[in-house]
Amino acid sequence: MSTAPTTVTLTIDGQTVTVPKGMTILEAAKTIGTKVPHYCYHPGLTSPAMCRLCLVEVEGAPKPQPSCVTTVADGQVVKTESDKALGNRRGVLEFYLVNHPLDCPICDMSGECDLQNYVHEEGREHGRGAEPKRVFGRDDFGGDVLFYGDRCVMCTRCVRFMSEVEKDERLTVVERGNRSVIDTFFEEGLEGTHWHGNIVDICPVGALVSKDFLHKARAWDLAHTPSVCASCSQGCNVDLHTRDNGVQRVKPRENLDVNGWWMCDHGRHDYEWMNRGDRIEAPLVRQADGSARAVAWKDALGALLARSRELEGRGVKAVVSPRASNEDLGALAELVGALGGGEIVYRSERAAEEIVLEGFPTLARRKDLAPNVKGAQLLGIHRVGSDDATGGLDAVRAHDGIVVVLGDALEDADERFGSSAALYVYIGTHAAEGAKSAHFVLPVTTHAEQEGTFTNHEGRVQRFWPALTPPGMARPAWLVLGALVAELSGEPVPRTAAEAFAALAEAVPAFGGLDYGTLGARGAVAQLPAAATRG
Repeated sequence: MSTAPTTVTLTIDGQTVTVPKGMTILEAAKTIGTKVPHYCYHPGLTSPAMCRLCLVEVEGAPKPQPSCVTTVADGQVVKTESDKALGNRRGVLEFYLVNHPLDCPICDMSGECDLQNYVHEEGREHGRGAEPKRVFGRDDFGGDVLFYGDRCVMCTRCVRFMSEVEKDERLTVVERGNRSVIDTFFEEGLEGTHWHGNIVDICPVGALVSKDFLHKARAWDLAHTPSVCASCSQGCNVDLHTRDNGVQRVKPRENLDVNGWWMCDHGRHDYEWMNRGDRIEAPLVRQADGSARAVAWKDALGALLARSRELEGRGVKAVVSPRASNEDLGALAELVGALGGGEIVYRSERAAEEIVLEGFPTLARRKDLAPNVKGAQLLGIHRVGSDDATGGLDAVRAHDGIVVVLGDALEDADERFGSSAALYVYIGTHAAEGAKSAHFVLPVTTHAEQEGTFTNHEGRVQRFWPALTPPGMARPAWLVLGALVAELSGEPVPRTAAEAFAALAEAVPAFGGLDYGTLGARGAVAQLPAAATRG
């Protein structure tokens, strides 16, 4: 029994291409590095074929074909750079510029604007418009979005995102012809929606801009670093856009296995904590008179090791934040084991409900508002909190042996926390009330300042990279903890995040089949147990 072919072979600009059946010409051209200019098309939305910029010449067709909706066929011959195709694009671009204002010097999209790029590459050298341009002015759409109607090219990506993906039809096209403009319904703007920041991302020009980013930086001044959103356990792939050692904005990074092309508004704007200036910049050691003195790392770790050896057998109680990386948590687990064993718990804020993106239902703002809850669970760390039957941190607070806190797990603890402990070690990024009784305060980096991995809610292990320079003497927690473990156990100190991950993979079966170097920018799923631990 014969089966229908699943691939199609065609010719694009003289190159033979074999692609899956049903693919559009536009996407097929991408496989050989040819980008057909387009506006209305977006891979996550329907294709109305209304911008007419992606027309290409197809041999045998009576007229140019829109490549965003025309599917490939066997033996098809496509020309994206023929005189006819180039002439069509030049004409369409000229029509766009009839009313588009030439305000690139003050437009937030300047430097990453498709219209700017297309006109520079293929447009006319001189405009021919003699009539005054239309003026719509600026409109506040609510939420984080401003609309500059003069710049709009009516691609309708924003309208289609709200209706097809967010499933909340608050945007529409009003009027007809050259009077057409995007608008909200009556007085109902974008306030109260949870995903509307994505319409700024997909706007190909500067018609939709973010209030948060308005006139903050130029696109060419920003460095882009791949990372993972730390605002919930979804683990959205993002890029951190930085300048002057500060995060200026966060943008979603495409990963169809996790978040597609989108991210929620909460995660998009939850970045200022990475820029906070009240950081712990040097190791602090509590003196006999109660004061804390800044010392070198060697002195701090030497004194800590000496004190911990005196307390061998007293037991360890550790509290971690699931904002810590897999490598950090693995190193802490090794340290607790080297100190004689004990209990490790995590604390994490939880939302009342998940907020699902209706048109992309595998994406949601998850209940667990931290990126590495699943990573903590895979290491056997269980959750405590005010709503937990264990009574939160009461057992840790009353412990008279060794208490270790890793990360921002003490935001609501008072200055008496840890006062009963014979040895209290606080390993964190920012000063906290609950750290005032600590005998040792060790400064570590945030995920934006180090390399490592998080494990999202479905068990996907994903890498992030350093975007910022850490302050003062702050170091990755896995390096600090690894140095302590090495002194106690005689094992070598991990020198890189890859070595720290390898040690984790050797110790924890769930991570055993993963290789740090091959995780790449997409991640890989850990070997989850049949009945995964629930938080």
